[in-house]
Amino acid sequence: MGAANSNGRQVIALEGRLKGCRNVLTLGVQPDFSSYPPEAAETIRRAEKIYYPSSFYADLFHAAGKATFPSCHTYRFAQDKIRQSALFNLLRLPHPRTRVFFGRQGRVKIPSLFSYPFIAKIPRGSAMGRGVFLIRSPDELAAYCRETRIAYIQEYLPCDRDIRVVIIGDEIVHAYWRIAAPGEFRSNVATGAAISLAPVPAEARELALTTARRCGWNDVGIDICVCRGRFFVLEANMKYGREGFRQAGIDYLQLMERLIEDGKI
Repeated sequence: MGAANSNGRQVIALEGRLKGCRNVLTLGVQPDFSSYPPEAAETIRRAEKIYYPSSFYADLFHAAGKATFPSCHTYRFAQDKIRQSALFNLLRLPHPRTRVFFGRQGRVKIPSLFSYPFIAKIPRGSAMGRGVFLIRSPDELAAYCRETRIAYIQEYLPCDRDIRVVIIGDEIVHAYWRIAAPGEFRSNVATGAAISLAPVPAEARELALTTARRCGWNDVGIDICVCRGRFFVLEANMKYGREGFRQAGIDYLQLMERLIEDGKI
């Protein structure tokens, strides 16, 4: 059992992200390691690196000293806006002013610390623009607070577009603009945003690369906005979509095959 690249190195993946790559054997994610058939279990043990191991197995492999791609650190920050914001602030990366409020007593402080309108998000597990709200009144704030026990509040930066920079390994593989639909404050493709392949400023690309490197993330879409002449890191997406690749004529699976063969991931 196994798959090899042109250098003869065995390439094993668990999650289905690389399914279709000719140099990758995808074994699937079992609920417990003992659920793998003996041959598959031994293949995993022998592999020098496991690709897309899932958040569960990433921690296990890290503890056992086995390399993974993406890194264990990348998985730990996936779909967790609270941890991401804390890390951005710790590293002094430019990030919209953000506060997290726990419980009813914490939430009553929000209007004294943020002026309407402001952004409120479901802090964990949300993606593709879901769970993101523009709060313009006390009634909208109350409705949001009924949706979550933890309030993640962020200053509103008025802009009609942002930049998605995708970093795989240690390099930028794609960067593009996402332009919000008319009347929409979110610039997610899932909410109707249009993709523009107009040149992305070098400052945005460098900020994204610096952010990924300093945060220890090696497979990530960094979202950046420009407001009042400044660049801000909005958030990191470890489960980024491929529409931007498709519109640019980039074959994602061929790209991943090449990065694996070249030993870059």
